[in-house]
Amino acid sequence: MAARCDLCGKGTKFGRNIRHKASGRWQRKAPRTNRLFKPNLQRKAVWRQGRSVRMRLCTRCIRTEVKSPR
Repeated sequence: MAARCDLCGKGTKFGRNIRHKASGRWQRKAPRTNRLFKPNLQRKAVWRQGRSVRMRLCTRCIRTEVKSPR
């Protein structure tokens, strides 16, 4: 199952870790390793069209849903 928010579609992003300990002089390039930034997904029951539906939502969508009037 993909790590993706059912409401906004936020998914996994790609990035790099940079090891700053080894980046002393400008001749030496700091080693970089690939990494993934995964969204903070939670399973939440929300009301859609008059009934409760379980969805996988990111925490930003949950916060927005709580603030919005029903």
